[in-house]
Amino acid sequence: MSPQDRPRVYLSTAMSADGFIDDTSGRRLILSSAEDLDAVDALRASCDAILVGAGAIRFDNPRLVIRSEQRRQDRRARGLPPDPIKVTLTRQGNLDVRASFFQAGDALKLVYCPRGIAGAIRSSLGDVATVVAAGEEAVSLARVLADLFARGVRTLLIEGGTAVNTLFLSAGLVDELRLAVAPFFVGDEGAPRLVRAGRFPHDSEHRMILTKVERLGDVAVLWYLPVAGSSS
Repeated sequence: MSPQDRPRVYLSTAMSADGFIDDTSGRRLILSSAEDLDAVDALRASCDAILVGAGAIRFDNPRLVIRSEQRRQDRRARGLPPDPIKVTLTRQGNLDVRASFFQAGDALKLVYCPRGIAGAIRSSLGDVATVVAAGEEAVSLARVLADLFARGVRTLLIEGGTAVNTLFLSAGLVDELRLAVAPFFVGDEGAPRLVRAGRFPHDSEHRMILTKVERLGDVAVLWYLPVAGSSS
């Protein structure tokens, strides 16, 4: 899929020094510093849409709205809604209409799913979201990106979790990777990592390009171009 026919894709995530994005405590693990959270808010405000997996909605219950009122006003001044479009992918349709993803903010909510469960999801969510069939047995990322592009989305921010990170990175569909590294270890064998096992186009023989390093509080933020030529 040509980068000219799809949104530019950013993937932003925070992880511990040993590569975990959460623990198994049941409580929210704070990986980012206050400065990093503000920088992520600015990145969100610069994008047309934000995508998270259905698992992230179930376990983290993210609101995915712009926190800064000034940034919300700046978006309005540019003729944009105050919050980016919210996007999720689901294979089974296990989504709660009461989740903050659906209830917080007035932005358009898009749910992409296999064709066979689209009707059931529409029935369960009602008018809080637009449900789009994007594949037969599994969601096609190419169809998702094409549909978003047709809706005017030119910049897409991915915010996890593990399954979504793995899907986009292994497919070579991430144009820029923003990786915030927290200064501690999790060391929990059962905790979710940045990605699952998979085959990635950026391996030891095809190294990513490090373009920027930032220090935001006690967090190191690394910016990579995962695929050669993706900066064009």
